[in-house]
Amino acid sequence: MEPFVTIITPTHNLLKNNLADDFNLLIKLLDIQTYPNIEHMIIDNMSDDGTVEMLKSYKNQGFFTFYSERDTGKFNAYNKGIMRAKGKYVTFLSCDDFIHDVTAIYDIVNLMEANNADFSFAPAYCRHSEGFVFLFMPAMHTAFQVLPCARQAMFFKKSMLEKEGFFDEKFKLLADYDLIIRLILKRYTPVYFDNNYVTYKLGEKVQNSPERALAETKAIFNKNYRTIYPLNDEILTRMAEISEFPQPLLDKLSTFFPEEDKDLFYERCEQMHQLRTQAAQNRQQ
Repeated sequence: MEPFVTIITPTHNLLKNNLADDFNLLIKLLDIQTYPNIEHMIIDNMSDDGTVEMLKSYKNQGFFTFYSERDTGKFNAYNKGIMRAKGKYVTFLSCDDFIHDVTAIYDIVNLMEANNADFSFAPAYCRHSEGFVFLFMPAMHTAFQVLPCARQAMFFKKSMLEKEGFFDEKFKLLADYDLIIRLILKRYTPVYFDNNYVTYKLGEKVQNSPERALAETKAIFNKNYRTIYPLNDEILTRMAEISEFPQPLLDKLSTFFPEEDKDLFYERCEQMHQLRTQAAQNRQQ
């Protein structure tokens, strides 16, 4: 029997926020997935605009299970979903994301089972708030500097998430990035799914809160790297703003990739530093 997959989606006032059509697309595309054992779980944040009644209608038709209770943000909702999930594998989709490849879940589960993988990652289409779409290709060699892939294009073993303490909810914007860094540092086994199967909307909270995103990035770096290399606020700021990492820290982080990837790791890290330095200079002009 194929293992269960749990898909967790947080919601809040879908009708008021004009997200009902996006949500309907997400649901209908999941319904035609070829994989037989999918549990879709909605974690609703006490919607008061008619969303709960809409969710009940979907639930009565057998599309998903849902819970409506107060939460403190999407990562709190994700953690609640993980604790309730019956799937061996868990993935996270927002209400305006969707899986456009009908065989994707089947293929990803088969790939993870064959490789005994702890998590998977893949390319993804990203819908920008300004109306254009771009392809987010994973870049794991720069994972210690910037978010390496879309969380929506990842599957995780539930047992691994439980062992690692779920998402760290003190990070309201970037807890998914913190989780990815932790998984690499713990040397969990990844597998790359070489197919673009999901479309997601770029998070506007991160875009609209650059100072908070910077503060969280610094805190994530400090949390995960301080036992590897001594850090201070000046170093952390340069790491977060322009991906300038102290060489001794890079040397230690390189050991979390295969030996044959070491030169590529340094090359990609330097490229990221140069790109972000140039971008910072352009913003100042």
